Amino acid sequence: MTWNSGEPAGVAEHVKIAQALAPLIAAEADAGELERRVADVAMDALHEARMFRLLLPRPLDGAELDPVTFVRVIEEIAKADASTAWCLCQAAGCAMTAAYLSPERARAIFGPPRAVLAWGPGPDARATVVDGGYRISGTWSFASGSPHATWLGGYCPIFEPDGTRRRRGDGTADGRTMLFPATSVTVTDTWHVVGLRATGSNTHTARDLFVPHEDSVSRDDPAERRHAGPLYCFPSGSLYASGFAGVALGIARTVMDEFVTLATEKTPRAWRGTLRENAVIQSQVAQGEAKLRAARGLLLSSLQEIWRSVGRVGDLTVEQRMLIRLAATFAIHQAQEVVDTVYHAAGATAVFQSGAFERRFRDIHTVTQQLQGRQLHFETVGQFLLGLEPDLTFV
Repeated sequence: MTWNSGEPAGVAEHVKIAQALAPLIAAEADAGELERRVADVAMDALHEARMFRLLLPRPLDGAELDPVTFVRVIEEIAKADASTAWCLCQAAGCAMTAAYLSPERARAIFGPPRAVLAWGPGPDARATVVDGGYRISGTWSFASGSPHATWLGGYCPIFEPDGTRRRRGDGTADGRTMLFPATSVTVTDTWHVVGLRATGSNTHTARDLFVPHEDSVSRDDPAERRHAGPLYCFPSGSLYASGFAGVALGIARTVMDEFVTLATEKTPRAWRGTLRENAVIQSQVAQGEAKLRAARGLLLSSLQEIWRSVGRVGDLTVEQRMLIRLAATFAIHQAQEVVDTVYHAAGATAVFQSGAFERRFRDIHTVTQQLQGRQLHFETVGQFLLGLEPDLTFV
């Protein structure tokens, strides 16, 4: 047996919806692997359930979920398929941009019921100031969910018409995230990878594309925030970190549960009894359960405490952002340790694509390779705890 999560009777509506969608998403996961994008059947169901509107403001028909519920939704989807959960998390973080747009532009971009915004980093991008907006050129990668995106985006440093960098009032270099219809750029299929294959995290390129100023934002800048909900006091990076930690926890939970079932049935070659009768296996299962529960508990309790505080004061402190980064990074790596242990304990059973372990083993190791899984984040938090000046770029 495995312990029940102790879910109260009044479970959040969106968590229930995610649980109801899980069987269909799991059934379509193999198709997504082959197509390297979330399968159309799964996408239709997700849109019908309004799951791509989790962090969108309520005036735009969004759910505007609190961070704890958001993580739990992503976790439930990840139990069924990590790639689908990853795309939902990425799109949800991108949708927070709506709080920084004018109501008119926010409705134009996010109003359609199947609206999805995707973006990624682009170190060679640039935007030149012109009348009414910018001319942008660049290539942005890792745009998860791009095969289904209606709009794409990318950050651009701003240059004056004479080629000099535009500076803010404090002297720092200016830059903005540009948003543009997916049909206005070239999308290149570059996502041939070991795990999270169905995320379709492809590359898109713009060449001398005009973007109106009103379709650009200074992300997480309180001066540009148009929607006053407490959710948008959170930097989008904090929601990305939390949500992707939910992906990792969901992967590990399914792997653990599937292994417990396997351990009751499998008698390895040359053994006298089943896996569960082995003392090493017993210890590994107990320690794995402890790791998952501790990591999940730290993440959710930290988010709950911070959410209450933000509701009172309307802002996050650096200390609170550090706690989110610490809890999210810890959860990702504890989940990876659990998956690794269980994968090896399952023996040859784990290597078959038809089983529950092989894809999830690849997926968790792709999660840890992404920005949110960097072990460098522990160094940043450690610097802060020790009274040093940390780099806040990814906090």
